[in-house]
Amino acid sequence: MLFARKTGPATLIPGVAILFAVYFLYLWRNGDRLAVATPRPAVDDWQPRGQAAFWRNVPVHYPPSSIRPLATGTPVRYPPIQATAFPAQPQDARRQAVKQVFAKCWRSYRELAWGADELTPVSGGRRDPFGGWAATLVDSLDTLWIMDMKAEFAEAVAAAEAINFTHSTLDQVNVFETNIRFLGGFLSAFDLSGDARLLRKAVEVGDMLYKAFDTTTRMPITRWDIRAAARGERQAAPASVLLAEIGSLSLEFTRLSMLTGDARWFDAAQRIADAMAAQQDSTALPGLWPLTADAAQTRPVFDAGSLFTLGAMADSAYEYLPKMAALLGGRLPGYQAMYEKAADAAARHNLFRPLTPTDADILVAGIVHVGEDGSTELEPQAQHLACFLGGMFALGGRLFGREKDMDVAQRLVDGCIWSYKALPHGVMPETFYLAPCPSPGGDCRWDEAAWKREVVRRAGKDKKETDDDDDDANNDDDPTGTAAADAIIAEERLPPGITAITDRRYVLRPEAAESVFVLYRATGRAELLEAAWAMFEAIDAATTTPLANSAVHDVTEAADADGKPQAADAMESFWMAETLKYFYLVFSEPGLVSLDEFVFNTEAHPFRRLVR
Repeated sequence: MLFARKTGPATLIPGVAILFAVYFLYLWRNGDRLAVATPRPAVDDWQPRGQAAFWRNVPVHYPPSSIRPLATGTPVRYPPIQATAFPAQPQDARRQAVKQVFAKCWRSYRELAWGADELTPVSGGRRDPFGGWAATLVDSLDTLWIMDMKAEFAEAVAAAEAINFTHSTLDQVNVFETNIRFLGGFLSAFDLSGDARLLRKAVEVGDMLYKAFDTTTRMPITRWDIRAAARGERQAAPASVLLAEIGSLSLEFTRLSMLTGDARWFDAAQRIADAMAAQQDSTALPGLWPLTADAAQTRPVFDAGSLFTLGAMADSAYEYLPKMAALLGGRLPGYQAMYEKAADAAARHNLFRPLTPTDADILVAGIVHVGEDGSTELEPQAQHLACFLGGMFALGGRLFGREKDMDVAQRLVDGCIWSYKALPHGVMPETFYLAPCPSPGGDCRWDEAAWKREVVRRAGKDKKETDDDDDDANNDDDPTGTAAADAIIAEERLPPGITAITDRRYVLRPEAAESVFVLYRATGRAELLEAAWAMFEAIDAATTTPLANSAVHDVTEAADADGKPQAADAMESFWMAETLKYFYLVFSEPGLVSLDEFVFNTEAHPFRRLVR
């Protein structure tokens, strides 16, 4: 009615024409930002229909006594996460190169494995490790939208609408993986496109996963007999669950409640967070939680155990702490408190600076073992999975004004960049060991003899074994065992600084690209663009096949005629959902899926944040 107030009837139509012309010019000039707009669905659009309502109608044996409502109130005005200035040089060619790799993988999946969980990228077959629910298709929905592949997106949404979540090819469903890939994938694709069909599929998956909470403790069964549940049988929560699997449901469940107004998903996940918060200070390493929890007790146990890691099997439980604060606009301050305690404890106990030939000032996250007497021992294992930590510290540092966390974030990201560069193909392995500097914060100059001693020790060879295995290892000519170390280094193909490689695979993981992306958006550091490009080129060169990209068995060897590592004929859905998406976004305009507007789940699915 703006023009009606300012003009008479004779000028109304031309005025409206001018308004529409200006509006479409704005659309054209701001496509990246408007591509992520989120229409609010009509109130009934999310209700499941027909077969999709199956899980809602399965009998409930242990209903909650009450449902905690979503938090209300004015959101906190958090500081901006994204930097105010970025390098001026265009990155269009690099972004298009990433998109071409994704498009090649998508075409092969569509032609050879449509509707399957995964394409086998060497043989051209199909696999269903996630229930036969088209994991790659659902996981890739938001990537298709972000990369402006709208025709492919429309086709994929139509196919996703037909997925039957009442039947699984598996006897046992991993609730965590189903949550982050399927529920997260549908929620994100809805948040980006506004297509109500996607929200209905999210509710369908949410209803299914909610049934895993139907236990006497209202704690979920993380490895779940879905067929028994569908038959309406009674269930019991397990006595031993992995921290990541029980502690990483909050972001997706909360976003589903935010979009629908139905608080039961938020309530279910918040019960877990409340138990974690209540026991965070009573663990053997206060601030951190042990690797496993007991969900079978009336009071779930999160503070019994002696192994503390931020890597595999624990990682996303920590990752979701600052992300929940961002998602909810700070309406639940407990998430910031939990993050700050965990970040401080991890920096004090788990993070270490290793010896490197370049004396690089980097950090790596290790594993801490706590003895019965309270003593701690650092196991200096590096994991590709733990490379997410740089992004987590950057996010927490910016959100909560913790500059010390930004320093940690940069050193952690630099540690992952160093690890990529250290290997012959420029690709980091799954797990390996390093030699910690002799004293934290002290002298950390390269000491080749100390590195070699640690190589021998890590190989499990004491002096007697070395004498038995190598006549030259401990004689008058080699009193320090250098010959034994050199033999191990040659046999195991160990780069300088690395003392052992315990898992030589690269399985197309995204964590290093993720943290480079987050830190780049938070700082605008131009060298991170170069680091990301070097990573992308190295990964693609080592993993490309005629059809797509494949995990490889050993990043230290050249096993095929082209000098590449031997392919494993596996391409998990996170390659297209996470790794390629993060590389694409780091080379995109900063307004495309801004971290000030969105928060990513652990499968790289962006959800719209509640912001003031």
